[in-house]
Order: sequence, then structure tokens, then C-alpha cells
Amino acid sequence: MFDAACPSAESPFRIADKWGGLVLVCLEGGPRRFTELRVPLSRVAPKVLTETLRALERNGFITRTVFDENPPHVEYELTPLGRSLLPAIEACREWGFANLEALRAARDEYDGAA
Repeated sequence: MFDAACPSAESPFRIADKWGGLVLVCLEGGPRRFTELRVPLSRVAPKVLTETLRALERNGFITRTVFDENPPHVEYELTPLGRSLLPAIEACREWGFANLEALRAARDEYDGAA
């Protein structure tokens, strides 16, 4: 789902933390379990994904539902507040695709001058 070369990896825009926006995009289609999130977010360590999910829940962007089954499982889902961020995330992605080369050139120029 998320290519390592995707411009979002270089984007200066962050929601909640480095991975927050990607988690929200993963939840766009509906609730998902932790293990289902791990597939498209394979570059994210489980500990970091847990921290990101907690931060998103704390900010009201997602809900965490525990199902009392055997074995128990947990699902994460976007709240209306979290869903309201999706157009902004899409705008940031479009900006990233349109300006990726200029962003890289600016970074290279800065790094070369430093």
C-alpha cells in the first residue's frame, strides 16, 4: 500500500506524528485490527505503531474497540474528526507529488551548504 519511495515519506507534513497520517489513510476503508494495519505499515515497528495508535486515539482521531471474545481482539476505526482529516491528507499528498523534486533540491542545496 505504501511504497518506501512514496513522496509521503519525505513530506514535511505530519499528523499526530511521523506515521499518523498513514494510519488514518489505512483506516479510511473501515475498521482494522492491529495485525491488519501491520501489513501496509510494514516499515513501522510494532511498538511505534502502538504509540501512534494511542496518540491518534488520545487526539480523538480514532476509536479503539475491544471485543470480549475468546481470544479477545481489538479494532481501530476513524472517528468523524479523524475522517475530516482525510481531505487535508489528500491535499498534502497531491502537494508532495507536485513538489517532490523542488523539495529534494532544496534539501540537497541546504545540506551542501551546511
